[in-house]
Amino acid sequence: MNVAALLDRAKSQGVMIATAESCTGGMVAAALTDIPGSSAVVDRGFVTYTNEAKQQMLGVQPETLETHGAVSEEVAQEMADGALRNSDAQLTVSITGIAGPGGSEFKPEGRVCFGLAVDGQSTTTQTVEFGALGRDKVRLAARDHALDLLSRGLSSIA
Repeated sequence: MNVAALLDRAKSQGVMIATAESCTGGMVAAALTDIPGSSAVVDRGFVTYTNEAKQQMLGVQPETLETHGAVSEEVAQEMADGALRNSDAQLTVSITGIAGPGGSEFKPEGRVCFGLAVDGQSTTTQTVEFGALGRDKVRLAARDHALDLLSRGLSSIA
């Protein structure tokens, strides 16, 4: 993913971006802000590692966390929507997953859920099973996938 090109596209479209990250701990926001001039496009990043932070900063509902767990498309959707609502961005991406080590029979290591919110459109979600690649590789793969989602989100904005 050419992050500079992504930022250039967002700037030319007048689109601001925000991120809502859990297992990546701000890696997507860091990748975006590593590029000079990114302040014209990047509004803010939310690092919501705990369930409490997801609720306080993004408005994730306690019932959603209790019913589906933090690693779920439902939580990813509420995170993306919360980032849109609590920022000046028109495009947000969210990430919540199990980078490892560990996991469980029901939520294995390498499972990452993503949300993509575009102002005025329905929020989309997806789950990617990266597998037990090890913590660092799962986080990098999740970062790269989120950047790709942002690129796709830009394409959906007229």
